[in-house]
Amino acid sequence: MPEVVELKHPLVQHHLSSLRAEDTPPHLFREQIRRLSLLLTYEATAGLPLRTVQVKTPMTTMQAMELDCRLGLIPILRAGLGMSSAAQELIPQAEVWHLGFYRDEETHQPVQYYRKFSESPPDIAFILDPMLATGGSACEGVNEVKKWGVKKISLLCIIAAPEGIEKLRETHPDVSIITCAIDERLNQNAYIIPGLGDAGDRIFNTLE
Repeated sequence: MPEVVELKHPLVQHHLSSLRAEDTPPHLFREQIRRLSLLLTYEATAGLPLRTVQVKTPMTTMQAMELDCRLGLIPILRAGLGMSSAAQELIPQAEVWHLGFYRDEETHQPVQYYRKFSESPPDIAFILDPMLATGGSACEGVNEVKKWGVKKISLLCIIAAPEGIEKLRETHPDVSIITCAIDERLNQNAYIIPGLGDAGDRIFNTLE
């Protein structure tokens, strides 16, 4: 069964500290999202398939390795956009597709408002969303990606709640979850505790 991976690297712990702090300004918050997304992407790509290619160096010709798959990055709008450029930096050949959900504040359920996929699906998809809270958006996102035809899917998130992990594992046990931190719980408003607040508002400086 695919794993739930919580990164324990010292750099992850270091960058998470300022990401969580309420007085971190938006531009620094975005930088920390980017740094943590790079570390998540590095971890998520560890098992990607490779093929042998011939490379001519300045000295000789050798057998080298390159990625052997179509990889799709799927940020969940809007907060997932804060993660996509970092993932693209490590995987410049990756395709980027989008899903948009907003949360109904009364029911706490996701409502889809945008979907942009190609006719043919990639081999592997990384769904990008900074927060795995109730798991509603993640489960709906995975549903859409599976309907598209992707066979191997991973969710990359900065912070996850146990409730969201449990829901995604129950609904989609074949999906890997890679996160920087598993927090304590959700509060009565379905926000992660201790969390970092609303990731989208902090990324895009739209706090009221």
